Amino acid sequence: MSRPTKQIHLAAHFPGVNNTTVWSDPAAGSHIEFSSFVHLARTAERAKFDFFFLAEGLRLREQNGRIHDLDVVGRPDTFTVLAALAAVTDRLGLAGTISSTFNEPYEVARQFASLDHLSAGRAAWNVVTSWDAFTGENFRRGGYLGEQDRYERARRFLQTATELFDSWRGDEIVADVESGRFLRAADPGAFEHRDQFFDIHGQFNVPRSPQGRPVIFQAGDSDAGREFAAAAADAIFSRHSTFEAGQAFHADVKGRLARYGRRPEELVVLPAATFVLADTDAEALERAAVIRRQQVSGATAIMFAEQLWNRDLSAHDPDDPVPQVEPLPGENTISQGRASVRMFNDRAATVAQWRELGQAKKLSLREVVIEVTGRQSFIGSPRTVADTINRFVQADASDGFILVPHITPGGLDEFADTVVPLLQEWGVFRTEYSGPTLRDHLGLAPLS
Repeated sequence: MSRPTKQIHLAAHFPGVNNTTVWSDPAAGSHIEFSSFVHLARTAERAKFDFFFLAEGLRLREQNGRIHDLDVVGRPDTFTVLAALAAVTDRLGLAGTISSTFNEPYEVARQFASLDHLSAGRAAWNVVTSWDAFTGENFRRGGYLGEQDRYERARRFLQTATELFDSWRGDEIVADVESGRFLRAADPGAFEHRDQFFDIHGQFNVPRSPQGRPVIFQAGDSDAGREFAAAAADAIFSRHSTFEAGQAFHADVKGRLARYGRRPEELVVLPAATFVLADTDAEALERAAVIRRQQVSGATAIMFAEQLWNRDLSAHDPDDPVPQVEPLPGENTISQGRASVRMFNDRAATVAQWRELGQAKKLSLREVVIEVTGRQSFIGSPRTVADTINRFVQADASDGFILVPHITPGGLDEFADTVVPLLQEWGVFRTEYSGPTLRDHLGLAPLS
C-alpha cells in the first residue's frame, strides 16, 4: 500500500549576512530599505509560500580586525521589520531569528506575542544560541557560554517563554459593556519561574495570541541542537540539502521524536536551498557558473582561504594554485563572529584536500573555493527544478525548502512564476491557503 503524497512546504529567506548574495549585480537592490522586504514578502505570499524568514546578525563580522565585503553586513532589527511586514501581507508567516543567549524571556515572549496579534496568528521564532564571546561583547551579559550551557540556557529560556505565553488561557477578557466588567479575574498572566538561569515572577501583559504561542523553529545541527529540536521545535532548519545527506538528517531528527512523546508529523524539516533557473538545463548550468564567479571574487576567495588557513594570505594571488604554507592551529581564529569557522575541525586535513583537488583538476585557489563552497542546490529548467524538489520531499530527504535567492529583492520572482505553477499542477503544493495561521500552513495541529 503506497503512502499518501506529501505536500511540499516552501519558505523565502531574505538574503544578507551570507555570501550567497550578489550585491554587486545590476539587478540587486537595497538590503535595508523597507521596499526590498516588501517585494520579497509579497512575492512569497503571491506564490502561497508558508513563511518569510529573516535571519539575524548580532555583530559585524571581522577578518584581520577589519569589516570586509565577503557578504552583506548588517541587518535592521528583526521585530521591527516583521511587524511592518504584518501590515502589508495577509497570510504569509513571519519568522525571525532571536538569540536565547543574549536576551531575556519576558521581553522576547512579549515581542513575539505582540507580533502574533499584529499578524493575526502568523508569527514564528527561530530559537538559536550565540556561540562566541566576540558577539557577546555587544551585550550586557557579555562573555562566553560553552555549548552545554548555551543549550541548557536555550532550553530553560524556551520553557520560561512558553510559561509566559500560556499564562493567559484565552478566556480572561469578558469586556461586558453593560456590567462594565472587562476581566473575568483580577490576576491574568500570573507567572513565577525560578531556575539557575532565570528568577522572575509577575504578570505577563499580552493576552493569549491567535496561535497561543509562536511557531518554534530551531537551526542547530549538532547533536545537542537536534535533540533540542526533537524535544521542543515545530520545525528545524538544516544545511543538509543534498539527497543522501538530507535523508540521513531527516531520519535522524524524526527518529528522536518518540522519546518525547511526539509523532513524525509534529516536526517539519526544512533545509536551506539556492536555485538557478533558465529555459534549459544546459543554460542553467552556464548561468550558475557565472553566478558562482560573482559570489566568489578573488578577494572573497582569499578571505575564505584565510578562514581555513587561519593566517593572513593577502599577498597570495587568488588565480595562483592553492597555497603551500601550512595552516595555523588553535582556537583563536583570524575571522571573528562567523560560525562557519567551527567546521574546520582538522585544518591540515582540509588544506590537503584542497591541494589534492586543485592539482587533480588544475584549479586556481579561487576555482577551488568556488567548487568546495558551491551553494546552488537546484539548477535547471523550471520543470527540472520542480521535479527535483518534489523527488526530495516524497523520498523524505526533506519536508520542503527555505529558498535563498542570490538577488535582492527580485530573486524569487522567477521561481514563483515558473516552478510553483508546476508543483501546483502536480497537486503537491497549495493553490490557496487553507487557514489563516502559520500553524495551518505547516500542517501543525492547533495548541490545546
